[in-house]
Parts: sequence; C-alpha cells; structure tokens
Amino acid sequence: MQQGRGVERRTVLKAAGASLAVTGLGATATACGGGSGSGDGTVTIRYAWWGAEDRARRINKTIDLFEKKYPKIRVKTDFQPYTDFWKKFNTQASGGNPPDVFQNAIGFLRKYDAKNVLLDLKEQVKAGNLRMEGFRAGLDTFGEIDGKLLGVPVGSNSMALVFDKPVYARAGVTPETGWTWDDFDEAMVRVRDRTGRAGDSGMYGVMYLYDLYLRQNGKAFFTEDGLGFTEADLTRWWTKAEKGVRSGLFADPKKVAQIKPKSALSAELAGSEFTWDNFTVRYTSEGRSEYGLAPIPTTDGKRTGQYLGSLMLSASRRTQHPVEVAKFIDFMVHDPEVAKIMGYDRGVPATTAQYEAYRPTDAVNKAIAAYEESLVQAGVLEPITPHPNGADICEAAFLRIGEELGLGKRSVPDAVEQFFNESKTALSS
Repeated sequence: MQQGRGVERRTVLKAAGASLAVTGLGATATACGGGSGSGDGTVTIRYAWWGAEDRARRINKTIDLFEKKYPKIRVKTDFQPYTDFWKKFNTQASGGNPPDVFQNAIGFLRKYDAKNVLLDLKEQVKAGNLRMEGFRAGLDTFGEIDGKLLGVPVGSNSMALVFDKPVYARAGVTPETGWTWDDFDEAMVRVRDRTGRAGDSGMYGVMYLYDLYLRQNGKAFFTEDGLGFTEADLTRWWTKAEKGVRSGLFADPKKVAQIKPKSALSAELAGSEFTWDNFTVRYTSEGRSEYGLAPIPTTDGKRTGQYLGSLMLSASRRTQHPVEVAKFIDFMVHDPEVAKIMGYDRGVPATTAQYEAYRPTDAVNKAIAAYEESLVQAGVLEPITPHPNGADICEAAFLRIGEELGLGKRSVPDAVEQFFNESKTALSS
C-alpha cells in the first residue's frame, strides 16, 4: 500500500484494519530520476520511507514546516511497511526511477552504491546546502562508505535488554552495567523458577545481538567483504539458544509465533527481550506491566561491543534536484521543530540541536534518553563494522532460518549450513 501527498497540503490517512499500511491516494511523480519542476520555478521532489501510520502523520507535519520555509520546493510522499517498501524500491531502482530522497539503513548502503543508485552528498556539503556538524556521538560518519557520504542519520539507537520490572523484581534479578553472560544465564533460571515465566523471548534470530556477542570476542557478524565468523561459532550460538528453549529459559517459539505481531514480552510469555532501545515504547503500548532497559551482558565484564545504529536519509544519484534534496535532508536532521514533532519515533535525534529541542516528559522516552546517555558516559560505544553488499539478504536469512530452527523445522547443523549457503550466494553476487 502507498500514501501520496499531492497539491493539497492536508493529508488524509485511512487505517487499513489493524494493519500498519494505509490506503494510497495515488500521488506520484512521473519524471525520470525523481522530482519534477514547473513553470513558476517550483520544484517537486519525492520522499519515501517505511513505517506505520503514526510515523506518516508526524513526517507529513514536518514536511508542512519544510514547505513553509522553502515555498518553491514541494514534497510528494510514499510509505509502506518495511518489506513492502524495499520490494517497491528495488523495482523503482531497477527501472531508473527511485525516489529523490528516502529512508535508508546501514545494511543497504554498499548494495545500492554498487548499483549506482545512491548520490554522494559530499558535494552538497561543500556547497553549503547540507551541514554535517553538530551530530552526536560520532554519528556524522555513520553513513560514510569508501570515502562517500551516502546517508545522513536522523536518529540513533542501540541494542538493549528490555525487561518486565515486576517480574525481574520477583525473581530477585537486578541487571547492572558489566554483568556477564553467566550472570544473564543465572538470571534466566531465576525468572523461570521464581515466576513461572520464561526468562527471555529467545535468541535465535536476533542478528544484531549475535553481532555484539561476536564483537565482545574479537570478531563481528560482518567484515567489509563477507561474514566475520565461522560455522562452528554459529553452531555454538544456536545450540545454546535451542537448549534454552528446551529447558524453559526461553519462550516457546510456537507460542511466540501465535501471538504475533504482539511481542512475547508484552504478551507475558517472557520476562525480557533483546531489541533496539527506542522500541521500548512498543511494549508500554502493548503490555500491562512496567518495562525497563538493561545493559547488554558481556563476556569479560567490560566490553559490550555496542554502537549507535541509525536510520538515515539517502538521495538518488538520478535526482534532477540535488540542491533541493540536500536542503530537505539538512532541514530534517537539524531543525529543532522537526524533533518536537518526531520525538523518538526514529530513535533519539542524531544532532545536538534536535536532541536538546525535544526533551521527553514521559517515563518511557526519558528512560531511552538516559540509557543512551549512559552508554556515551561509560565509553562502551565502538564504531559499527562496515556492512558488505548483500548484508540485507544475510540479515533476512538469519531471521528466517532462526525462526525455522526455533519452530523445530530445522536442526542446528541444517540451519547453520543453510545460512552459510545463502550468505555465500548473497555476498558473492
């Protein structure tokens, strides 16, 4: 499904049942390579992203602000759920007509750079149309690949353990900075034995958690040109996850699948779940309990392997309006009013100006901000490992095969072999 933003400044959004998608209004640009121009000097650019209805409402409010500041630049929008977004984007990119500016992620930068889809924004920085100063915690270089600026961060997040506070309290578990995986394993036993609930939702397909574990041990999920771990490494990880399910330490994957899209944590199948810190809002809206953020367990009591991740805005190499696109991106990442509208929808604001402009008043978002501040102050953050071309396919395979393993459709050896076979194909293409 898609949603277009035409000449009318107001946008009507219709919920498609309980779905995250919305009904399309059919406004799309047809000029090759993106936006178009008009006789009065007005330029139209296309902006696409993935997300839900609430994100669409927020983004369209920010576009209203942008068009007031730049009355000669019009913005047409298009959004859909994550998977549908990339299907459509692939079709557009293959046809030479991707949107002028679009939401992006680290796993796609090399892929679309190799296909000559992405615009190097450094020229626009030099021209003064895009500012790359004022970013928090080194995020200004997050979208740089091989000396090119292919993405500009709009927000930050980091992996965390979200836990049910009353459940952990009944279990006598207090997660603290520096706790180890042995401490975590002990905590899972306590939660199971003292509360009758699985300790965690399961670790089969959480690729980014496995990446942190590998980084703690001197490796990484990805290198610049491939995988940074062996079949023996993954066998140990998935064997531990499988044993955790069998012993009741992790939630029953079949029950987890049955309650989707609700999470195992908010459905009270588990006492905790590893995810991105800004997703905490989800549990509060879904569940009936109070949730907290705990640090990532460590191997040595010190190194977490963590980094700040980020959604980004990228531009099409085929855009006919690189200056206008650059001004749009600059506005979206620096303007304080944008931060007040977006909140933490795409993570904690990436620039200092926006971070200071939006100070959350609710407990959940305060906890997210405090968690990221604690990571910066503790000095545990490291640079993210470069993702090779094909990383997105590897990530999808890890999630899918991990779920199949959890549901008993594959053995550990079969799952490991399948993942490496698919990854080798993806990374060699």
